[in-house]
Order: sequence, then structure tokens, then C-alpha cells
Amino acid sequence: MELKGKIAVITGASRGIGRAIARDLARAGVYVILTARNGHDLKEVVRSIAREGGKASAFTLDISDEAAVQQFLGSLSDMCAHVDILVNNAGIGSFQPVTETDSNFWDQVMDVNVKGTFLMCKHLLALMQTNGGGHIISIASDVSKRTFANGAMYCASKYAQDAFCSALRKELRPFNIKVSVIYPGLVETSFNGHIPGTNEEQLRLNPEDVANSVNYVLSAPAHVVIDELMIHPLSQEY
Repeated sequence: MELKGKIAVITGASRGIGRAIARDLARAGVYVILTARNGHDLKEVVRSIAREGGKASAFTLDISDEAAVQQFLGSLSDMCAHVDILVNNAGIGSFQPVTETDSNFWDQVMDVNVKGTFLMCKHLLALMQTNGGGHIISIASDVSKRTFANGAMYCASKYAQDAFCSALRKELRPFNIKVSVIYPGLVETSFNGHIPGTNEEQLRLNPEDVANSVNYVLSAPAHVVIDELMIHPLSQEY
């Protein structure tokens, strides 16, 4: 896909991986429409993109709330007739034994990681189909393919997100809509309470590494779809 002039919606774009994806696509000439729950940080991302000559808009949005997603879609439809790219990046989680896992937080993780991906796809597909095609990319995790102790809640959410995207890929292929999933390993972000820059055990991926992977997947020729792409820091055992 030629990226210049395309329109992309990116969830969880206020920091970390989402912010890096937004800035990278904007540099490639994509008009990026950013969503996250943190409106203040979103505005700063828009300003940083504008300073680099890019074009961006921001919407404060809880992707697990269908009424809010529908309202966002209404605003989006007023701005543009179609969407070319959807990047499902928003995600939450933490790691602890099942006996210490709060059931309400379990629901929140599933709502954001799984239901949020479903709702964004469900309501934005119409804006892709009117344009004759598009590309959906979900940022999952390498734990979509493996499990680990104390990660039952997060692993379950990412397994479910991956299964949803795998089935959706088959459903949308006749409509010329590609569906790809990227599975990063350890990334230097604030996820699960990690403080970026303090990790001394191993070199992690940078958010920009994941952004480069998104750009690579999107830039494949029209007749090519990269279904899955897994990336790890060289130092991480898988």
C-alpha cells in the first residue's frame, strides 16, 4: 500500500507503542486519527506530529464502550468519507497468580483487549468497505502464542484477540480488507508498571521497532497480506 495520503485510526495512541506508530505513519504522509482515554497526552502527540509537518486529529475514547465508539464513528464520518487503516493498539493488563486476580479487573482487561478490538472493527468496517478495501492491524503480544506463570489473565485476553483477528481475516478477504497481527516481545514501555529506562536485565524492543513493523506490514504490495509478524529483542528467550 502506498501510505502517503491514506487515513489511519490508531487506538491507544497517547503513549508508548501507539504514539510511536502515530508519529511514524504521520511522517510517511498518513493522516492519523488518534484515540485514547488520556486526552491530555493525546493533544501532545498531535502537537508533536504537527511540529514535524504531519497531520493528526485526536479523540478521547474508551474503546470498550460501544455507545462511545458509535459516537466517535459519527464524528469520524463527518470528517472523512472513508478509513484506509485501523491499528488496534490499546491494551491493558498485569501479571499475578489467579488467586490474586481481581475479577473486576479481569473484566476490564477483556473489555479493552478483546471487546475493544471487536467494537473498533465492527463500527469502522463500513468506512473501509465504502473505499473498496483497507487494512486492519492488531498489536497483540508474543503471549498470544504462549503462556507463562502468573499471566493467565493477560494471556487469555491476547489469545482471544488473536483468534478474533484470525477469523476476521477470513471473513474480510472477499472485501479486499487485509487483517494482520503483530506479536511483539518485551518492549520498553510503561506497561505493567515498568519504568522505561530502568531495565537492566535485557535489552527490550523500542516502541519505534514496533512502529517500523507496522509500516512494513502496511507497505506490502496490494496482492500480498502479511498475516502474522512476531518480533523479539535478540536477548529475549522465547
